[in-house]
Amino acid sequence: MMKKQDDHWMSISDLMSGLMMVFLLIAVFFIFQVQKGINDYAEAKAYIYEELYDEFKDDLPRWKADIDEKTLSIRFQEPDVLFESGSHELSPKFVAILNDFIPRYINRLYNSKYSGSIEEIRIEGHTDPHWKGAVDRQTEYLNNMNLSQLRTQAVLSYVIRKEELHDKLEWMITRMTANGLSSSQPVIVNDVVDSERSRRVEFRVRTNADEKLNELHEGY
Repeated sequence: MMKKQDDHWMSISDLMSGLMMVFLLIAVFFIFQVQKGINDYAEAKAYIYEELYDEFKDDLPRWKADIDEKTLSIRFQEPDVLFESGSHELSPKFVAILNDFIPRYINRLYNSKYSGSIEEIRIEGHTDPHWKGAVDRQTEYLNNMNLSQLRTQAVLSYVIRKEELHDKLEWMITRMTANGLSSSQPVIVNDVVDSERSRRVEFRVRTNADEKLNELHEGY
């Protein structure tokens, strides 16, 4: 009788050990897939950054622009060149910059080996926190939100209508967005808002890495 009980408990023990091995293998596979996704994301970001930097490194200083490796943003930070104060009409100088910048920018991204991973090309408009004559902080923020949105829409409209990019129109339409952000992301220098540098336009590339990682997580 004791022999049968021992055999019974050994069978359960073997079963539990087998299940633990299965769960362990699933966990290892999941970790491997997540790590692979992270590595692929890092590789895509590094490649896109190198592509953009290689294309524009000689132009950025004269445009008063820079490129952020972490966010894949190209920032135009010369407010007097971009728009007249309080206006959403593109200045002639900014139009000249866009005529040089946009075709090269879109062509680099479109022809990149990671073009299929580009989820969004965000045109972001940023302002400083102030608005002349505003009676309170809320009014300043809302007026700047409206202005920043109008400005990004003006840039987007100009980009989308460029004849030399017509063959890439559908690709652009499914990715390009206009995002007015008002003064929600000011540039801070020494704990103080830098009003001039806060007034800027950014072209930001967002990949689908987050979406892919979420899909992977939901699958397990």
